[in-house]
Amino acid sequence: MEPLISIIVPVYQVEAYLDRCVASLLAQTYVNLEIILVDDGSPDRCPAICDMYAQKDSRVRVIHQENAGLSGARNAGIEVAKGEYLAFVDSDDYVSENFIRVLYDLLKETGCAVSQCRFSYVHGEPLQDEANRDYQIYRGECLLNRFYGPEDEATFFVVAWNKLYRRELFDRIRYPVGRIHEDEATTYRLFHEAKKLVYTRRSLYGYYTDNESSITAVFSRKRLQWLTAHEERIIFFTEHGYEKLLPEAYRKLCDACITFYFRCTAEVEERESLQRELRGQLKAYRLQGRKWIRALPLRTRVGYGLFAVSPALYARLLKGLQGTV
Repeated sequence: MEPLISIIVPVYQVEAYLDRCVASLLAQTYVNLEIILVDDGSPDRCPAICDMYAQKDSRVRVIHQENAGLSGARNAGIEVAKGEYLAFVDSDDYVSENFIRVLYDLLKETGCAVSQCRFSYVHGEPLQDEANRDYQIYRGECLLNRFYGPEDEATFFVVAWNKLYRRELFDRIRYPVGRIHEDEATTYRLFHEAKKLVYTRRSLYGYYTDNESSITAVFSRKRLQWLTAHEERIIFFTEHGYEKLLPEAYRKLCDACITFYFRCTAEVEERESLQRELRGQLKAYRLQGRKWIRALPLRTRVGYGLFAVSPALYARLLKGLQGTV
């Protein structure tokens, strides 16, 4: 018999989407599954829906717990999972019927500890999976460097839920409870433990977006936890010999400070203090990472200096440059 695979699904206020998600998991062509629905204190009908699926299919297990956030729900699932492999699916998303089959076969064929597919932004329509056997293997520093590629491609690597993992990768790793951007704070540690990853460009995961509710949320102080995750990543890279990645790691931090600064629009609470803090953070990163930032293009370094002098002048100049492209 093929090994048991555990799929962990955090559930919170997704009453309208949960049936679709679970149905896609029960329809998997890989059948030796354990589907763990973690009811994270959801105040709607989700707890009853979870229990209903557990009664209908013996592969479904349910955990009811007080609200602990996405990280806490994932960690609860990891603690009870019995599978040799783990996957995560968010409860408003859905997957191709071949999601687990393809990712498992890739692990078996290549001996990697993590397999990964592309995802598509979906609105409820069926996933379009163009079947092919092409794949790429990334190892060590080359794998971790994928976090700093083009934004869309980098996202495929950082998120938790388009992957299949060997269970032992989580022996010493958990998601940080109480924080957002939990993937940014965790995936690089898993990659370091895994050593290598196999990547198929087949789009087997549907990331659901609702056009009526996809308006960008107002920026808040909590978003600064993204900076914390990347500060921790730099420390980790330094301690584990990934120094060649540090120029791009510092670029990512500095660029984020500037991006976040301009997202602090008039309606943002604590706007002025957040903007002061972000300017201070950028100054600190430039000082702390000056050895590595020197490796970045002159245009980038000049831009950081200009922003430090006058964010308004930086914005006008950037707008002018974009207008000439």
